Amino acid sequence: MEKWVEELFNKEVLQKAADFYGGDISKAKKLGDFENYVYEIHKEDKPYILRLTHSSHRSSEQVEAELEWVNFLHSQGVNVSLVSHSSAGNLVEEIPAGDTSFYVCLFDKAPGSPVGVQSDLFSLPLFKEWGKTVGKMNKATKGFVEGKAHREHWHEDDLLKNRSAYLSKEDEAIIMEGEELVEKLQTFPTGRDEYGLIHSDIHSGNFFYHEGEIHVFDFDDCSYHWFASDIAIPLFYSVWAKMSGKDLEERSRFGEEFLTSFLSGYYEENSLDEKWIKRIPLFLRLRDIVLYTVYHKKFDINNMSEREAGAVAGIKKRLVDNELIVELDYESIISKVT
Repeated sequence: MEKWVEELFNKEVLQKAADFYGGDISKAKKLGDFENYVYEIHKEDKPYILRLTHSSHRSSEQVEAELEWVNFLHSQGVNVSLVSHSSAGNLVEEIPAGDTSFYVCLFDKAPGSPVGVQSDLFSLPLFKEWGKTVGKMNKATKGFVEGKAHREHWHEDDLLKNRSAYLSKEDEAIIMEGEELVEKLQTFPTGRDEYGLIHSDIHSGNFFYHEGEIHVFDFDDCSYHWFASDIAIPLFYSVWAKMSGKDLEERSRFGEEFLTSFLSGYYEENSLDEKWIKRIPLFLRLRDIVLYTVYHKKFDINNMSEREAGAVAGIKKRLVDNELIVELDYESIISKVT
C-alpha cells in the first residue's frame, strides 16, 4: 500500500467498516494490504472477509460493479464468495478519509485451504478442476447484464494507460512494446463468445481447495477482457511460482502439462475457438509488461528485498530478450483436449 494511504488507515477506520455489518474486530486478522486492506473478522462467531478499498485504487462504482458480478456468478452456481449487504442494505459502504474515502464490503469466507505450489495437491487433478472453474465462470458471464455500475475494460487499467509514468526512460523499449501490444489486441473481436468480465488474476493464491472443488475469491482486478486471458494468467503464475529460476525448456515442459490438464477441464464447461488458445502468448506477454509496471508503481525499485529484486530482474530479462515465460506447441495441446 502507498505510504500516504497507510497514514489514513487506522483501527478506528477498521471498526467503522465492521460496524456496517455488525462485525466484531476483537480477533481481526490482517490478510493483506497490497492493493486493499483485507481482514478476517467475525459476525455471530462466523468468519467473514472484510475489505477496504481506497478511492485512489477504485471508484465506488467500480467496486459495486465487481460485487454485482460476483453475486451473479454465485447465483449461477460458480464457487465464489457471496457478498453481504450492509445493515443499510448496500453492497458498498463509504468511510471518508480526509479528501478521500475507503470503500467497504464484506464477503463470505471461502471454505477449504490454499494449495501451495510445493504441495502434492498442486498436480494434474487440481489443474483440471482449476480449468473447469474458469470455464464455468466464463460461460456464466455470457449471460451477465451489467447494471448502472460499470467495470472498466482491460485497456483502461492505470497500469496500461499510465505505464510511462511508472517506468523510467531506460525502459523506453518496454513502454513502446506495451503500446504496440495494446494496439494489436484492440484489433481483436469482442463478441460475447470470447469477451466479457473476467477475474483477471486467478493464480493459486486466489482460491481455496475444498473437497475436490476450487472456491475463487479476490475479484479486485476483474475487467472486461478476452476469456483467453483468464486461461493465460493461471498458466503464467503457475509456471512463475513453481518453476522459479528454471530455464525456458524446463518452464515450458511444466507449462505444457499444466495447460493440457487445465484446458481439459475448461472445455468441459465452456467452448472457446482454438484461435484464442493460439493467442495465449500475447496475453502472457501482456502480463509480463503489467507485472513489471506493478513493481515500479508499488515498490521502491532501489530498495527491494533480494526476492523482489530477483523477480523484477527476471521479468525485465524476458522482456528485453523477447522471451516468454513459456514456449508451447499450442496446436498439439489443442489436439489433446478437443
